[in-house]
Amino acid sequence: MVKRCAWVGNNFKPTELDVNYHDQEWGVPVYDDKTLFEFLILEGAQAGLSWTTVLNKRENYRKAYNKFDPQKVANFDAVKQQKLLQDQGIVRNRLKVAASVTNARAFLEVQKEFGSFDKYIWGFIGGKTQKNKWKSMDQIPTTTKESDAMSKDLKMRGFKFVGPTICYAFMQATGMVNDHTTDCFRYKATP
Repeated sequence: MVKRCAWVGNNFKPTELDVNYHDQEWGVPVYDDKTLFEFLILEGAQAGLSWTTVLNKRENYRKAYNKFDPQKVANFDAVKQQKLLQDQGIVRNRLKVAASVTNARAFLEVQKEFGSFDKYIWGFIGGKTQKNKWKSMDQIPTTTKESDAMSKDLKMRGFKFVGPTICYAFMQATGMVNDHTTDCFRYKATP
């Protein structure tokens, strides 16, 4: 039997979507700006909800958010945002929808300044995945000095729904940190 991180199935029966996400994506380094933008939007949408809820809505988000094209999302006007609030396939929260548009605009500004969002965001950890050695889930922090610094800088640049906990979840999802527990089969396979 394959050993996975306890959060896959912790307090619930894992779905195939949860297992596939854990086994193929979580903790794998992401350098593509569009994918980084996708996780920025999804992690913000997840605030206060389970990640499974967001994973179940991910394909709907891809449709509603033009495959996470930040240029297109930055141009979502009030009419489009109102339409999104009627879309049962995504998290229909007015503040989160508005933040996604604000974040797209700020994302584009970061790309202009740094050449890519990837270059900017990976700078918070020196450009290399931090590989932790957690033996159990209760050892894994919800924030770190790096996620605190990231949150502070993103907020200064106008981003919304980017508190330190959301930033740390973003770091985990995009492989900036490897938080697979040491007994998980993905620990050694992930940088």
